[in-house]
Amino acid sequence: MSVALTPGRNVLGGPLRACSYDPVTGYFRDGCCRTRGDDAGLHVVCARMTQAFLDFSRSRGNDLVTPRPEWRFPGLKAGDRWCLCAHRWREAWEAGVAPPVSLEATHEQALDVVTLEMLKSAGLESGKPAF
Repeated sequence: MSVALTPGRNVLGGPLRACSYDPVTGYFRDGCCRTRGDDAGLHVVCARMTQAFLDFSRSRGNDLVTPRPEWRFPGLKAGDRWCLCAHRWREAWEAGVAPPVSLEATHEQALDVVTLEMLKSAGLESGKPAF
């Protein structure tokens, strides 16, 4: 198991931007969608939560709404930005409920699971409302 952090590059090839400090997100709870080898969920997609996605995630057994203080998890509501697991985001995209993403704050390692075209279809460049 690697404990080295991955470089901070986004899916566009530029520097990785912060995703959210309120609530504080990221595998390391440092505001960024960074990862390392022990991040089994690959929490690298920076997304703005929608009610449709939160409901979808709950239906798949991942309740992102209920606070879990023991995990430093505040519980999310529509409008919050959060580092999502790349596989869950892809599953939501395939179901038509993927939340919009911040491409500049989505780690390049997301491209191991989703295509840039998929991310752009839900990204700021798609004409969707900005965060």
